[in-house]
Amino acid sequence: MTTLTRPKILFFDVNESLLDLGGLKKSVGKALEGREDLMPLWFTTMLQYSLVMTSSRQFTDFGTIGAATLKMVAANHGIQLSEEKSKEALNPMLSLPAHPEVKEALKNLKNAGYTLVSLTNSSNDGVKAQFANAGLNGYFDEMLSVETVGKYKPDSTVYDWAAKKVGAQPHECLMITAHGWDIAGAIWAGWRGAFIARPGQQLFPLAPLPEINEPDLLKISEKLIALDN
Repeated sequence: MTTLTRPKILFFDVNESLLDLGGLKKSVGKALEGREDLMPLWFTTMLQYSLVMTSSRQFTDFGTIGAATLKMVAANHGIQLSEEKSKEALNPMLSLPAHPEVKEALKNLKNAGYTLVSLTNSSNDGVKAQFANAGLNGYFDEMLSVETVGKYKPDSTVYDWAAKKVGAQPHECLMITAHGWDIAGAIWAGWRGAFIARPGQQLFPLAPLPEINEPDLLKISEKLIALDN
């Protein structure tokens, strides 16, 4: 049995992994004439078209893709939604609260000597606003956005770039995320992984399993802190 050791760098996804999308669900639901049940479909469609752009060697910011795909979902359900209203519906994305256990977990990991880096599909300015509004400034040694490399996760280029950016080898990096596609991409890029099994989130059965799988970040932090150097 392989004995796990501490990774050099902990990378964190942001949306849904650290931040609670509940407020955004209400805003998106209102724009879709009360259809809050369409929130998962919209989020999946946004991810789909971010990857369409990446595979087509195109790039625009995540918020723009989000507004465009919200209009698509609305149209498919017979809902009239203007470009202005679709953008307004996504404004809460910048002021999402952290999940209840996140700050304690991040504090414990920092105190245990870990280097913490965020790696998000949100823009550079977007994640700065998100962390300021959620009270997460000060926990992270660096904040990385796919905007800098011009490709979206889970493209392997993103993970390769992020590892080089912080001076680490892929096997020294561990991705912490609530998204099965993010964990899959990271592991296939040679990283280690920890999955936050938040409600409605699942691992991709065709991808290798991450070494840690827990329902919240605090439990993940406890396992990481227990690892030997």
